[in-house]
Amino acid sequence: MSKVSVKFSVLAEALAVCRLEAGAEVPGWAMRGPFFSVTRTAEELSIVCSAAEVPQSIKSEVGWKALKLEGPFDFGLVGILASITEPLAQAGISLFALSTFDTDYVLVKEIHLSQALAVLQDYGHQLVEND
Repeated sequence: MSKVSVKFSVLAEALAVCRLEAGAEVPGWAMRGPFFSVTRTAEELSIVCSAAEVPQSIKSEVGWKALKLEGPFDFGLVGILASITEPLAQAGISLFALSTFDTDYVLVKEIHLSQALAVLQDYGHQLVEND
């Protein structure tokens, strides 16, 4: 497989990954920021949203920054997400990945953001400014 090179940008907002009970309603605070994602399974309600909006009583992991892979990407393309996750894993940087219809988002802890950006650019990915 040939090496995939991707353009990516960094979203400005600090994010949190939250866990609520499976049957919980999606709270209004979760949808206040410019970026949020809600996933419900039989076991949990998982929300990624603006860290500033999360009540202290909610089980959450804060301090995340989102890297937006500049899609859209065709569903038939292979290796897009792996081309990001593999070099980060090799550098010991943990991540949280989300996908939409058009693209992927990879969250890294803000304390590792500079290192993650350097690793990805060294791998051949191109950092672009957000619109």
